[in-house]
Amino acid sequence: MTDKQLTDSEILAKFAVAETRNFAFNQLVRIYQQKLYWHIRKMVIDHDDADDLTQETFIKAWKGLENFKGESQLFTWLYRIATNESLNHLAKKKRRFFLPINDITEELSNKLEDSDMISGDEIQLKLQKALLTLPDKQRLVFNMKYYDEMKYEEIAEITGTSVGALKASYHLAVKKVEEHLKNSPF
Repeated sequence: MTDKQLTDSEILAKFAVAETRNFAFNQLVRIYQQKLYWHIRKMVIDHDDADDLTQETFIKAWKGLENFKGESQLFTWLYRIATNESLNHLAKKKRRFFLPINDITEELSNKLEDSDMISGDEIQLKLQKALLTLPDKQRLVFNMKYYDEMKYEEIAEITGTSVGALKASYHLAVKKVEEHLKNSPF
């Protein structure tokens, strides 16, 4: 086998054959692991949690790949799994500790300061802290649009939300972030 990157359809074809299933899945992981890790990490902040959730995403992908109908791109399908894993993780964390949203925000904010996710740039840190004040789904939309530079149509496919609702959510998120940054002491 050469080292060229397989297309989604090649991966799916190889996954369907028992002899090449592991190879195909390894290719899938190689292509998407880093993108999914950073997508998850921007939501959960903590490296260990992001690592675990990335692994969970690929476990679910392994279990569901043979039933994948190809009605969306593999990328979109994987992002949907990763997004759901992230949102479920954050919801469980809030329920498990019976923490109000402010306590979760503060906990994530503290992890953010200790994280290697921020290069030490104070403005980037302030932006990340401002993002933590957003509701999880709004933060998700902001991250996908601003950082991942996804089109609204892609985000809609991943989240199952209308393009109009996503545009409104992104606009609100931007306003809240701007407001937070404006009122935050530098």
